[in-house]
Amino acid sequence: MTRIFGHYISVEMVVLWAVELVLCFFLICLLLAADPHLSTFGIHPENLSQAAIIALTICLTSGAIGLYRPEACQPTRQFLLNMALAGALALPVIIAVGAALGASAGDTVAERLSWVSKVLAGWMLCLLVTRAIFGLATRLQLFERRMLVVAAGEDGARQAVEARKGGFFRLAGIISADEFAATAPEQLLRHRIWGIVVASSARGVIAPDDLLRCKCRGIRLFRDVDFHEQQLGRVDLERLPADWLAFADGFSCGWCALAWRRLGDIAISSTLLFLTLPLMLLAALLIKLESPGPTLYSQMRVGLQGRPFRLFKFRSMVENAETAVPAWAAQRDARVTRVGRFIRLTRIDELPQLLNVLRGEMSFIGPRPERPHFVAQLAQALPRYDDRHFVKPGLTGWAQVNYPYGASVEDARMKLTYDLYYVKHRSFFLDLLILLATVRVILFQEGSR
Repeated sequence: MTRIFGHYISVEMVVLWAVELVLCFFLICLLLAADPHLSTFGIHPENLSQAAIIALTICLTSGAIGLYRPEACQPTRQFLLNMALAGALALPVIIAVGAALGASAGDTVAERLSWVSKVLAGWMLCLLVTRAIFGLATRLQLFERRMLVVAAGEDGARQAVEARKGGFFRLAGIISADEFAATAPEQLLRHRIWGIVVASSARGVIAPDDLLRCKCRGIRLFRDVDFHEQQLGRVDLERLPADWLAFADGFSCGWCALAWRRLGDIAISSTLLFLTLPLMLLAALLIKLESPGPTLYSQMRVGLQGRPFRLFKFRSMVENAETAVPAWAAQRDARVTRVGRFIRLTRIDELPQLLNVLRGEMSFIGPRPERPHFVAQLAQALPRYDDRHFVKPGLTGWAQVNYPYGASVEDARMKLTYDLYYVKHRSFFLDLLILLATVRVILFQEGSR
C-alpha cells in the first residue's frame, strides 16, 4: 500500500494504471503521427500534448468504471463488461476532446468515428495484454507479500491480513510474543517474511529492541489497527480511541479548508443542477402521471453537529406509504412505484438534494444523513456513531461506494466504519476517488433498493 494525501491505495493498482496510461499514450501518438488527415504529419510537440490529454481521459474513465480495483483486475467476464462500458463512456468524450484539440482525424463524422474507434480498439487490446501479463504474474505469486502476525490470541489480526479480496498478502503464520523474541530477523528473511503485523494483545509484551532489529533488516512493521485501515479502507470500531477525532489528519475546522470545500460544493451542485434540469423535469412529469401525490417530498434528517434539516427527494413510493413508525426500505419494496423503482436504481430520486447542497445543509461528499428516529437507535447500539455528525452529510460518500444499501443495525455498523474512515482521512484526493467510484455505483446500480 502507498499513502497519497492520507489515503492508502494498492501500489500494484497504481503501477498497473500508470503502465496502461503510458501504453495508451504511445498508441495515440502513433495514430496521430501516421494519419494523413492531420496537418501535422509525423510526431510533433502538439501531438504529444493531444495524446497525453486523450490518454488521461481514457484512463480516468476506466478508473471511474472500476477497472483498477484489486478485486476487478483479472480478465473475467465482469472485467470485459467494465472495459466495454468504459469504452462506450469514453467515446463521446474522446470525440469532443479530439475535436477541441484538433486531434480527430478527418473532416466528416464518419472519419472521426473511425479514428476514435481505432484509439479505443488499440486501448482495449493493450488492456487485454497487460491484464493477461498481470494475471500470470499474480498466479506465479510475483506480487505476494508474506505477512507474520504476532499475537497473544485470536484478536482480529489474522482477519486483517486475510479479509481483503484480491489483495496481495499471504498469512505466513501466527506466533506468540515469546516465539517472536526467540526468532532472529535472518530466520524471518529466509522464510521471505515481508511484513509483521503486531496485534494489540502483544504490543505490551514485545520488547521494542526486537521490533527495531526487524525494521533495520528491511521488514515492515504494522500495528493491527493501522493495517486494518490500510487494507480494508475502514476503521476498527471496537479499538477506536475516544480521542481519535482530535488527532485525525483529515478532520479540520480551519476557515480556509471549509471555504474551499464550500466553494467546491456550490460549483459542483450548480453545474449539476443546470445539466440535469431537463432530466428532473421529465422525472417529475412521470411521477405525477403514474400516481397521485406530490412530486417532491421532504424528510427530516440529522446534519452537521446533530442539527436537523429537511432533505428533498423525488417521491418514489405511493402516497402515505409510511406508517407512524419509520421503517427501512426492503428489497423489492411493494410501496415503490414503477417510476420510483427506476429513479431509485439510477439515483435520479436523489437529484433534488443538490438544493440542500446549495443551501449549505449538505456537502456533495460526506456520510449520508439519517433520520432522527434511526439516529437515536443507532447512537445507543453503535459506539462513536455521533462522531459522523462532525462533518456535513453528503450526496455520496465513502460508505456508499464501498457498501450496499443498509437496512439493519449490522449494516449501519459496517457503514459507520467507512464513514469514520472518511472523516479521519478526508482530503481532496479521497473526494476525487469517491466521485469516480460514484459513476461506477450508478452505472452498475450497486446498492440501490
